Amino acid sequence: MSDSDAPTTYSFPTFHERSTELTAADISRIDIAAATRELIRTSFTSTASTEEIESAKELILQAVEILQSSNGGPGSAASESHFSDRSPFYGAMNPLSMPMSMERDDSIGEFGAVVGIATFTEPYEGPPGHVHGGFIAAAFDEVLGMAQSLTGRPGMTGRLTVTYRAPTPLYQPIRYCGWVDRVEGRKIFTKGTAHNGETLCAEVEGLFLSMPAELMDLLRKGRDLSTPPGEALTGVIEKGRDS
Repeated sequence: MSDSDAPTTYSFPTFHERSTELTAADISRIDIAAATRELIRTSFTSTASTEEIESAKELILQAVEILQSSNGGPGSAASESHFSDRSPFYGAMNPLSMPMSMERDDSIGEFGAVVGIATFTEPYEGPPGHVHGGFIAAAFDEVLGMAQSLTGRPGMTGRLTVTYRAPTPLYQPIRYCGWVDRVEGRKIFTKGTAHNGETLCAEVEGLFLSMPAELMDLLRKGRDLSTPPGEALTGVIEKGRDS
């Protein structure tokens, strides 16, 4: 097979890491996301009076109106952002992210591993003083999704099995680690752990299915939902299932 005939692959740097410089609009969106993140947290913990809360609400609604009335400009639309910007777990432009810090560790496994540090606050609370199990599982999905991409294959989650070992506390740095266990054809098997210091809070096994490059391209093109891929996307999905 010649280089020109080789299948397109996607790896950690091409999908999960930003490869272009931040624009002025990007930096502004990072700042407003950080402010919104703090607003979400503070709304859970504030002991302000009813009058003060009402005043704050009016200011928030004014800010929303300003943002909604803007026509925008280059780099200001969410559809133009990179995955590393909009990730719900480590995206600096996403106010719902913690955000987690992510790094690659090449000393673990055949393909290396992904290590993520997350500090959960009150909005993520389940049991009193501890993290809701759904957020623990979702963070695993993000870490394993990055880990499986180290194989050079675009994959999607097929199965995620989480075993909870100990309560995961709020306001403590939780260390996630995910790596590829083995690859069997299109199936990418992954494993991971989440620790609070020396305490194992949870562990996970995940199955990811490598998808055709055409599917990833169609998903990118149809991301803004104004031009859904439709039948073309369905056909590529069926092709992926049959391969």
